[in-house]
Amino acid sequence: MEVIRHKYVDVCIYNAAKKGNYESGDSYFTIATDEYFVCAVADGLGNGPVARLASQVIPTILMEHHHETVDDLMSRFNDEMFQKRGAAVAMFKVYFGEKHFDYSCVGNIRFYLYRRETDELVYPLPVMGYLSGRPQKLRTQRFPYSAGDLFLIHSDGVELRNPKSMMRRAGIPEQLYRDIFKAIETGDDATFITGSLLH
Repeated sequence: MEVIRHKYVDVCIYNAAKKGNYESGDSYFTIATDEYFVCAVADGLGNGPVARLASQVIPTILMEHHHETVDDLMSRFNDEMFQKRGAAVAMFKVYFGEKHFDYSCVGNIRFYLYRRETDELVYPLPVMGYLSGRPQKLRTQRFPYSAGDLFLIHSDGVELRNPKSMMRRAGIPEQLYRDIFKAIETGDDATFITGSLLH
């Protein structure tokens, strides 16, 4: 478990390769500053080194450009996928001052936000397909959040039957991480990130 502790966000990260592979085709990136938190998961098509090559585009770009908007970053990701295998990508950027986050996804990565105060689960629907360098319809959605809200983002190597009840029961990122870790039976590359927005 990789853990990030920040005054505004707590995060736990799991990333593992498919059985028999030494390299995961999934990549991820997180960064927390005093103004914002950026989180992205990319699932390269296929598995092993060629999938890794495609998915690594995302953290490479984010290391340098994480200050940009979600729209601009998703366009960058897509441009860089040209002549690569392609990848499903989801990312969100939390703006602590404004108390909202922007979310965009192309492909089969899942994101959930559990609003503790209202017992609501926010589940934005992804755009079908994957980033490939070809012209792509992108859709960024904005959502408010409250302190204490819990989030979960995961690649398709993780299958969960009832994420809402899991998130409600867990309450904190570490417990949610442990519960998912126990529940997943995966033969695929798998990545999941649990977190709590504290401010």
